[in-house]
Amino acid sequence: MTELLALDLGAGAMHAISLDGSAVRTLVPELNRAPDGIVVDQLRGHIYWTNMGEPDERPERGVEPNFFHRNGSIERVDLDGGNRTTIVPVGAFTTGKQLTADFEAGRLYWCDREGMAVLTCDLDGGDLRPLVVTGRGELDAREPRNWCVGICIDPDRRLVYWTQKGESKAGDGRIFRAPIDIPADADPAARTDIELLWDNLPEPIDLELRGHRLVWTDRGTAPEGNALYAAEVQPEVEAPQVISRGYREAIGVTGFDTRFYVSELGGSIRLVDVGAGTDTELIRLDSPLTGITLADL
Repeated sequence: MTELLALDLGAGAMHAISLDGSAVRTLVPELNRAPDGIVVDQLRGHIYWTNMGEPDERPERGVEPNFFHRNGSIERVDLDGGNRTTIVPVGAFTTGKQLTADFEAGRLYWCDREGMAVLTCDLDGGDLRPLVVTGRGELDAREPRNWCVGICIDPDRRLVYWTQKGESKAGDGRIFRAPIDIPADADPAARTDIELLWDNLPEPIDLELRGHRLVWTDRGTAPEGNALYAAEVQPEVEAPQVISRGYREAIGVTGFDTRFYVSELGGSIRLVDVGAGTDTELIRLDSPLTGITLADL
């Protein structure tokens, strides 16, 4: 049965949710290191997720904390929630954000926000290396313009897409793409093959690629922000269009066909069916939600 998997920051848990929103069960409890990105390997029977780690300080309610200390990690469980293991150890990178994969090639890809990088490793956590580095050192890390957040890949064209969100609500967000494959001796901080697709976006967060169409969430100021966007990226890059508005801090996005599920830090999951022209709240958990994906459990 296909269900939604959602990461719950407040409860520190991974929930499995029926597609009609009528049933919720906790698949993995005790996620106490700020989980953010999630991806499912159906063939091998695994669920992977990133952890942002321990925040620098406990913020006030509704205020997003910083994660400048290097204590991010990646964990894995079986589809039934068992055999939990850490595959990328705590401190191997700084802040784990959206996670994606090319399971045929055996690679995970994710963004390291305060670490200012796009990273990759194999499915057991080995061969960890950067593809893109947007800054180095403490001064660069304090600049949100350098923060990589959302990621998706086009394995057929060997391209990686990612967001750099900029300062909160500042309209300084950007989306980039670049070839996945770079020479072994190339400097990820000095790549000349990176393409800027759009800039001056409200605050782009997570990404999903559907064929030639890129879809992403945005947390910026309404009405342009706190929205769901889409744009064609092949064969030409077209102007972004809003396909849904009115979110309470939109974060994760997943779906199939013309249906999109969007999670919010405000605690809800929305179902946007572009084909049917409907936009409804599927479920409200009243706890901040981050990454979301579909899985046959």
